[in-house]
Amino acid sequence: QVQLVESGGGLVQPGGSLKLSCVAAGFLFSRYDMRWYRQAPGKERELVAGITSGSGDTNYADYVKGRFTISRDNAKSTVYLQMNSLKPEDTAVYYCNARRDYYMPFWGKGIPVTVSS
Repeated sequence: QVQLVESGGGLVQPGGSLKLSCVAAGFLFSRYDMRWYRQAPGKERELVAGITSGSGDTNYADYVKGRFTISRDNAKSTVYLQMNSLKPEDTAVYYCNARRDYYMPFWGKGIPVTVSS
C-alpha cells in the first residue's frame, strides 16, 4: 500500500524554524522525484521545493529561497523540508508529493504549519 506520511508541523513564532519529514512506503522511493507543496486558506496549492531522484538536484519557489532546504535520505525513504526564518505568510498545510514520469503521482494527507506570535 502506497503511503506518504508527513510529520513535524505545528505552531511556531515568526523567525523560528521547523523541519518537516515525509516517510514513504509502498513504492520505489529512490526512483521518484519528491516535492513539497503548500496550500494556505483560500489559496491554490503551490509548489515550495523539489528534489530529483538521481542527482538530487533541488529547486525552490522564489519566496522560500535562502530560507528552506529540501533533502532526501533514500535509505530511509524520507524527504525533509528544513524551514528557517519562518514568516506568517508561510502558514499553510504542507503536502508531500512523489512523482515519476509515466507513473501515477502520490500525495500525502498534509500537515499544518502555523507561524504566529
